[in-house]
Amino acid sequence: MEDGIRESLLHSKRKNRSELKEKTWEEVKKMWRIAAPTIITRVSGFGILVVTQAYMGRIGEIELASFAIVQSIIMRFVDGILLGVGSSLPTVCGQAFGAGKYHMMGIYLQQSWIILLTASIFMIPAFIFATPILRFIGEVEELSKQAGKLSIWFLPLFFYQLLAITTQTFLQAQHKIMIVGWASAFSFVFSMIFSWLMVDKLKWGVPGAMGSMNLSFVLILFTQIIYIFGGWCKDSWKGFSKKAFNELWPFLKLSISSGVMLCFEFWNGAVLVLLVGNMKNAKIAVSAFSICLNINAWVYMVSLGFLSAASVRVANELGRGDPKAAKFSIKVNLSISITVGVIFCILALVFGKSISFLFTSSTEVAKEVASLSVLLASIILLNSVQAALSGVAIGCGRQSLAACVNIFCYYAIGFPFGIFLCYVLNLQVRGIWAGMICGTAAQTLLLIYITWRTDWDTQVGKAMARLNSSIFQSSEELSSDDTSHA
Repeated sequence: MEDGIRESLLHSKRKNRSELKEKTWEEVKKMWRIAAPTIITRVSGFGILVVTQAYMGRIGEIELASFAIVQSIIMRFVDGILLGVGSSLPTVCGQAFGAGKYHMMGIYLQQSWIILLTASIFMIPAFIFATPILRFIGEVEELSKQAGKLSIWFLPLFFYQLLAITTQTFLQAQHKIMIVGWASAFSFVFSMIFSWLMVDKLKWGVPGAMGSMNLSFVLILFTQIIYIFGGWCKDSWKGFSKKAFNELWPFLKLSISSGVMLCFEFWNGAVLVLLVGNMKNAKIAVSAFSICLNINAWVYMVSLGFLSAASVRVANELGRGDPKAAKFSIKVNLSISITVGVIFCILALVFGKSISFLFTSSTEVAKEVASLSVLLASIILLNSVQAALSGVAIGCGRQSLAACVNIFCYYAIGFPFGIFLCYVLNLQVRGIWAGMICGTAAQTLLLIYITWRTDWDTQVGKAMARLNSSIFQSSEELSSDDTSHA
């Protein structure tokens, strides 16, 4: 009798383990269907910037430093707004897809365009008046002048970001992101070939490097637009509609809180570069620090793939009304993200010095980069956790709470501590970055606590309320609307 009971228990345990393995494997596949092409897209897109920066380094140190100033201050400023305002789209599109309300995804996409295009009017002057702006905030005159000339070349990239952020999110929410991954990978190869041709062979210098960068991004955007308008998203894209102008306030409110969440996260890098630019030997400091930031940002593109996967999977499951599946998805995503983060952390420690020669031929800059490798490895590991947890917050529509965490950790802990280490203890660049790592660590711990304490049944209720609000309409109501099809 006892043997029979023991055998039954062992069988039950084996069955449970088998079911858990199968369930985990299914979730891993779902996650990688979103994360893998998103990582390819983001790594390739950022790779185009890295290729351009590498060629700017070959042209000259002042060109490399000015490129770093524009990318790290002006572009980070506008990217923070664009990515932030656009980050409300994963919440609403992901939950709509999970609930089977595909027809509303196209309306949300158009609402996002309306809000972002309106916001862009106030951001364009940052590129036009870059020199006086940089001069006003304390950058050295030589860098301010060169950066002002270079900033105009970033305008096409700005408009690419404005449209691509939303179209990629729209495709990602319905698990159709692979086309963007292929287009981005092709454009990355295109950028390497054309940069070599325009800079090394034709000797076109800065116009050649920047022109190649802009052409590469146009190719990615062109592919996305054709894919959406060409009939491959027939369930979610029904054409341009007047409905996009209805009830913009709820969408705008979520966009504003999303904007705050990501703006302060992106802007901290700009503030860091600004502080470094006011140190002694600014050219070396800015060049070395920008190389570290770019390595970190390139690895962060991988983490953003897990952020996107977490936001889509959590939003999908909340839209379906399944809190247990949402929690399980978070555990799987976080485990894989941390594992990948550990691998990149080790690589940063091993190849900290040699990788800098991809960006510069200066041994002085490379030596400075090597001295920052431990800090670089630390931030890479923290970002692997923080990104996944931020994706969970976006999937739930809890951007406002995450915004409060970001502001507190970066601006009440990170910057004050970094300035203290830099100027009081005279640790210079290392002090500033060490302070920001402390801020990121505090942010990660708070996000872990918030996620752990979340009532997922309540989050399902909020998702259902959002899905059943007046902004949602049936397909029959939508089809009777006065629309003009793309």
